[in-house]
Amino acid sequence: MTRERCGWSTESPEYLAYHDREWGIPLHDDRRLFEMLILEGAQAGLSWSTILHKRPAYREAFDGFDPEKVARYGKARIEKLLRNEGIVRNRLKVNAAVRNARAFLGIREEFGTFDKFLWSFVAGRPKQNRWRELAEVPAETDESRALSKELKRRDMTFVGPTICYAYMQAVGLVNDHLVRCFRHAECGKRR
Repeated sequence: MTRERCGWSTESPEYLAYHDREWGIPLHDDRRLFEMLILEGAQAGLSWSTILHKRPAYREAFDGFDPEKVARYGKARIEKLLRNEGIVRNRLKVNAAVRNARAFLGIREEFGTFDKFLWSFVAGRPKQNRWRELAEVPAETDESRALSKELKRRDMTFVGPTICYAYMQAVGLVNDHLVRCFRHAECGKRR
């Protein structure tokens, strides 16, 4: 018996694995939350499959997404990253990763964890949507606009409302699996 999935997930084996094992699962690990924030920003204007394909190179290039290390990157390290063919070599996006790491650490210092800050935008519980068709899923929401505004206020870039909503979907703040997708019920049980 074939399981029904969200239509976007069958594009490639990488997409399928990402859909089935990661997307929409509530995430509470600060390092993984930082990783996904940087990757969602890197994806701007590109396909997510491009980023999934490059994720291993990103992990290596960005010291396993250790925000303390990334926050200390200087000009020489940034130039080295811009020569790395394994990642998206866009100066604005690479600079944003470093800038966002610094802001991430500031948020973590203020709230104790980035997780606590982030999950406050959904009152600590994943929002359970019940979309029947992909066309119903919004590109942004009031929550993603509020998150974007706060992240920008704290000096982050590449965190517009659409990027923030994709981030919220990815890390499970919202369950946007279509109701007929087998993952909808599974992600709905996780808190």
